[in-house]
Formats: sequence, C-alpha cells, structure tokens
Amino acid sequence: MSDSREAGFELDPRLAHDTAFIADWQLCRVLLLDDARFPWLVLVPRREALVEVDDLDESDNTRLMHEIRHAMKQLRGAAECDKINVGALGNIVRQLHVHVVARRERDAAWPGPVWGRGPAQPYSPEAREALIMRLRSVQ
Repeated sequence: MSDSREAGFELDPRLAHDTAFIADWQLCRVLLLDDARFPWLVLVPRREALVEVDDLDESDNTRLMHEIRHAMKQLRGAAECDKINVGALGNIVRQLHVHVVARRERDAAWPGPVWGRGPAQPYSPEAREALIMRLRSVQ
C-alpha cells in the first residue's frame, strides 16, 4: 500500500545510475550499489526533500532504524562478511540515504573506509542478479 507521504519522492539521478533496485520496503527503497568489491546496500526513505536523518518524523525515524537492521541481516545472510558498516554521509548526493556495507578483512579497502578507494568494479549481470536474489530470499 502506498503512503501519501511518498508523493513527490524522486530518486536522485546519481543513485539511480549507480545502483540496482532490490525492493521497496515500508519506508525505504532498497538498492544495491553496483560495485562488486563490496556487497553494499543503499536505503533511501521514500519521502520528498529529505537531507538529514533528523528531517524524518519520529515514526519514520524508528522505521528507518528497523530497516537498517533488516538490511544488515540481509547482507549477513547473502554475503560473506566480517563486519557491517552503516553510514549516512550525503556530501555528494544530498538526498537522504543510508549506506549498509558488508566488509571483509581481505576487501580492497580494509580496514579503512570504502569511499574513495578507486573506481567501482561493476557486477556482471549474472553476479548482480544472483546477489539480488540471495538478498531478497533472506527473511
């Protein structure tokens, strides 16, 4: 069921370009960042003109935290990882979005941050679809 608060929601073009759709949850559009080096979800609250977490009302703020936890569970169930990183930076894309990244001690950026660690390495279509299917299957 669509929430009337979704009226006016548009996904930032950069996020649309750099990701693949996974699902629409109660609050967030869930996207897979197209960088095979890191299993990386992006959660975007489907509300108009949000920039910061405190732009959400209390109900949506609580729902966002639930959805972040669910994204973490999905990543643990679908991808090998040693740690899950969560962040909401928004320095380049101002639209409120939360990064949920599965990290491995042997990944290309470990132990540092994933941002700015060379060019993204896109998934092959087959690998991207397989990961999306695994993510969708995690309850």
